[in-house]
Amino acid sequence: MMDLNLSPVAAGDADLIKDTTEATFMADVVEASQTVPVIVDFWAPWCGPCKTLGPMLEDAVRAAKGAVKMVKINVDEAQQIAGQLQIQSIPTVYAFFKGQPVDGFQGALPQSEIKAFIDRVIKAGGGEAPGEELSEAVAAADDMLAEGAAQDALDTFTAILSEDPNYAGAYGGMVRAYIALEQLDQAEAHLNGAPMEISEAPELEAAHAQLQLARQAADAGPVAELQAAVDANPDDMQARFDLAQALQAHGDTQAAVDQLLTLFGKDREWNDGAAKTQLFTIFDALKANDPIALNGRRKLSSMIFA
Repeated sequence: MMDLNLSPVAAGDADLIKDTTEATFMADVVEASQTVPVIVDFWAPWCGPCKTLGPMLEDAVRAAKGAVKMVKINVDEAQQIAGQLQIQSIPTVYAFFKGQPVDGFQGALPQSEIKAFIDRVIKAGGGEAPGEELSEAVAAADDMLAEGAAQDALDTFTAILSEDPNYAGAYGGMVRAYIALEQLDQAEAHLNGAPMEISEAPELEAAHAQLQLARQAADAGPVAELQAAVDANPDDMQARFDLAQALQAHGDTQAAVDQLLTLFGKDREWNDGAAKTQLFTIFDALKANDPIALNGRRKLSSMIFA
């Protein structure tokens, strides 16, 4: 198990996040950004997206634990500055360092892209984003899981989540660790209890697909008998589908995909399109760049649009 020490002392909100005006803009932004990057959120009370973006930005700034600060400015009360910076729509966000804009965006963004923005700004200021250390820890835990040390991986993912409960990579890893430990009910409970902010993250979608496959594996039949049934009657769709599940349960993902593609080619509508549904479950459970997923998706697409 890794010993993680990921708890720097957090600065208070009053120092991290503040409202500013045209009179205090120079001090709060230009001068303050000489030492640490400052995020400037241009908003207005009548702006609906601003009400969503603002709190998400604040959460990301707090999570950075002093590596970046945030200033909020009401454009209705700061039209001169808005004009100088050519603010044409809101919400607009600029990042300043050494008194100069270094990054920015317009419109609302999802939390993951906001975090990436904050990380870029911290790097632009010469700092190290807290997420980098967590990312290294997640990669180490993934390696543990791949090597069969599921309990150590679970302990590490849990430690990471104690620092950032919304870290999708760690949350998905925790679920995968429970699956590897054959604690499927625990895995399902954690999936169902995932924070709303990451409930649809790709890492959790992949973990959900792996859980589905693990549930199927518990009921999979013997490969040899099912293979014999398919050899005896190649048009026995149920036997071929069951064979694919058995192959997957025994870790032969490529063979499972091949059987499902064959089934789809013979009768794509069989059992309400079960072959295609199962193929997507397998693809979702694999990493996006996995050759089996890439080649399988390509073959399936060519069959669908043939």
